[in-house]
Amino acid sequence: MARNKYPEETVKLILDAATHLFVEKGYDATSLQDIINETKLSKGAIYHHFSSKEEIFEAIFHRIGEENTTALAKVRDEKSLNGLEKLRAIFKAALFNSNQSLMLTVTPCLLDNPRFLAMQIAQLYQIVAPKFIQPILQQGIDDGSIQADNPHELAEAIMVLSNVWLNPLVSMTDKAGMRNRCETFNDMLEGVGIHQLLDEEMIKGYISYCKSQHTD
Repeated sequence: MARNKYPEETVKLILDAATHLFVEKGYDATSLQDIINETKLSKGAIYHHFSSKEEIFEAIFHRIGEENTTALAKVRDEKSLNGLEKLRAIFKAALFNSNQSLMLTVTPCLLDNPRFLAMQIAQLYQIVAPKFIQPILQQGIDDGSIQADNPHELAEAIMVLSNVWLNPLVSMTDKAGMRNRCETFNDMLEGVGIHQLLDEEMIKGYISYCKSQHTD
């Protein structure tokens, strides 16, 4: 395949191919040569844009972040929903979006690589919590659908609990344990004025990402 004369199209080709391989084979099992073979580009064409597999993953991470930000903004700015409905919609979108398989696949890499982990934490604390979760909580407080105080701190707490404690690859548990965590998460939020954030569909979504240690 000839090198694409449009750099943005070449970058997209590389990122799409790498994303497919990371999901199919796993991040660690995918080599830079695999990505070269998948794209049918020359090694020079790949290295013109990326110096390593890690750099490719970082670009994928940023692309996913931009896609997620667009989806979050759409929910935040939706006029027909109250604050609690928006918060539920945010969680549902996060659980069932098209990037979830990739993020679950590369989560172990995030944990093992301080740079990637720092990127994830920065995205949660500097973008998602203050720009999306906090305004939605504040709207809920204003419209009465959420009876809570301290929306800034609550937004951060929700992000930590949902992205660490409820992430089965970060904090391992079986399916029964995940159901218990989801129900406990709901109970905790109920205590600060957020009523039943996770419905049964979302709880089953979390459970589906667990490796069961017991027969269901």
